[in-house]
Amino acid sequence: MNIFEMAKIPMNQAIAAMQLDPGAAAVIAVPERTLEVSIPVKMDDGSTRVFTGYRSQHSTVLGPAKGGVRYHQNVSIDEVKTLGFWMTCKCAVAGLPYGGAKGGIIVDPATLSARELEALTRAYITKIAPLIGEKKDIPAPDMNTNGQIMGWMMDEYSKITGQFEPGFITGKALCLGGSLGRTAATGRGVVVAALEALKLKGIAPDQATAAVQGFGNVGSWTAKMFVENNVKVVAVSDVKGAIYCAEGLNLAAVEAYQKETGSVVGCQGTKTITNAELLALEVTVLAPCAMELQLTKDNADAVRAQIIAEGANGPTTPDADAVFDAKGIFVVPDILANGGGVTVSYFEWVQNLYRYFWTEAEVIEKQTVMMQKAFHEVHEASVKYQVNMRVAAYIVALGRLAEAMKIRGIC
Repeated sequence: MNIFEMAKIPMNQAIAAMQLDPGAAAVIAVPERTLEVSIPVKMDDGSTRVFTGYRSQHSTVLGPAKGGVRYHQNVSIDEVKTLGFWMTCKCAVAGLPYGGAKGGIIVDPATLSARELEALTRAYITKIAPLIGEKKDIPAPDMNTNGQIMGWMMDEYSKITGQFEPGFITGKALCLGGSLGRTAATGRGVVVAALEALKLKGIAPDQATAAVQGFGNVGSWTAKMFVENNVKVVAVSDVKGAIYCAEGLNLAAVEAYQKETGSVVGCQGTKTITNAELLALEVTVLAPCAMELQLTKDNADAVRAQIIAEGANGPTTPDADAVFDAKGIFVVPDILANGGGVTVSYFEWVQNLYRYFWTEAEVIEKQTVMMQKAFHEVHEASVKYQVNMRVAAYIVALGRLAEAMKIRGIC
């Protein structure tokens, strides 16, 4: 089973539970369009190398497609189709006027010079330009892409259209129309969702502990936001391993050590553990914020957290979900928990359209209110249909998509 077919399993469970119209289900099950492009780039040594890139637009039923662009050697067409599908559902759950999309290039950016990376980025935008625009499809950062790459993309697209186009892309630097609060937004959203789950279970934040898998942008901000809200973070990890401290990690020291050495492993005052041991820690909240497919049938039974708040896309397989249901572990699914990034991207887009910018406090307040509302709508669906939170999130998303399709006359 490929990742796209796996992603449809909870969707199909939601379709059955809510008895969704078969026509609407058929439309939602496939992307509207997926583009594959060849990108020739002149390398520093004078040779020409051809890269493969993708842009998959899963849905524009609720509004323009929205989704990041990732640079990774393992990017595939199935991956971008799946991530585009998740973005459609994520935006619908959050109540955003967006559909879902995803893009990517098969490349290890660490092997490219800055000039080669910029050339690749600009050439990719030229290739997908017919599909994108502030009212058509709005890219954003994803794995191995950042504000600098978004700046190159915006500049290239502005050259193509002949006008300044800040609203065509989000995740930009502040000087180009980026939004305050965007960098921490995904991690903040994971913590907002986890805090709501703690409330449901009657657990005070200062009585809770957390383990965070991953210490990149999402994981590091998730950990910091937990600490800001009085949740003790006892473990974090990166690709080289994990660290643990029962009294709570000094995150400032961990971050400084990672910056100096390239890893969190070995930070003074911590115990080195494996990633598998981190996932099995007896903590209140486990936040998987790394890659997809981390919690599977092989390790799900070892998980001892009371709550799982998914910061990564697709970290849990359907087999693992079944184990968590049986154990009574409360899972806040990715399309709800990690929706903070796209929510603040929406704010950035709105600010670009109006050329009027909000304070960081306003952004944080608006994000928190929207995500708390989404959490409780999903929980209400969970209670109503007697399903877990993942299936309930799809019920909320599919309901909004089906209503829009009916009113638009699509089905």
